[in-house]
Amino acid sequence: MVMADSVQKPLLRGPVRVGFYDIERTLGKGNFAVVKLARHRITKTEVAIKIIDKTQLDAVNLEKIYREVQIMKMLDHPHIIKLYQVMETKNMLYLVTEYAKNGEIFDYLAKHGRLSELEARRKFWQILSAVDYCHNRNIVHRDLKAENLLLDGHMNIKIADFGFANFFQPGEPLATWCGSPPYAAPEVFEGQQYEGPQLDIWSMGVVLYVLVCGALPFDGPTLPVLRQRVLEGRFRIPYFMTEDCAVSQAGRLSQNSPAVNGSASSLAAD
Repeated sequence: MVMADSVQKPLLRGPVRVGFYDIERTLGKGNFAVVKLARHRITKTEVAIKIIDKTQLDAVNLEKIYREVQIMKMLDHPHIIKLYQVMETKNMLYLVTEYAKNGEIFDYLAKHGRLSELEARRKFWQILSAVDYCHNRNIVHRDLKAENLLLDGHMNIKIADFGFANFFQPGEPLATWCGSPPYAAPEVFEGQQYEGPQLDIWSMGVVLYVLVCGALPFDGPTLPVLRQRVLEGRFRIPYFMTEDCAVSQAGRLSQNSPAVNGSASSLAAD
């Protein structure tokens, strides 16, 4: 981690700069962070810079940010967003990462509709490959959802946002509620401890349904209604889904299936 030069504010109409990067536009905003599209002044490479205001974070959330940085430094996989550089000042933290120019697969599905099963299979294999890579390094993502699956210039998957990621040890369950409710596993809704990889595997089952159907398998107007539907494990198999896909999907979203009780590598072998 290196200390950043002070952010250069524009003089007249000059660009805002962070280190060697010119800020171009905002990609997204959160409670304590903003993500900007930037370009390296020399190489002209486009990057995404997550700018975090440390003064707005308590000790717990600041520790979580540093854990995210630690985890991302460990990861080097073609389907995971790459961390290039970390810059830090007294009050600010800048995470310079790979830029996936085609954005979230969530937005792609909203614009173009569901994927063909062939294309969904290709994208799902890329997700499985990346998640299995993480699990083999004792890392769980814990927030897999369509909004965190980005598409690069060649329409390949890049898993992003490791803000809820953590380390795990086999046989040592985790307990923290993480992720988005529509993608959450039954044991999370029940307040149970859980094996970290199993949480990711359930979420991947939901993601697979979203890719093939363009909609969530479990949804509801309120959190209690959503919780009940997840615990019941009932969802609709649409008419256009092939039998092979339907059987596979039903297995992945069953509480007693090997998909939930197994590992990402077992799914990848399907």
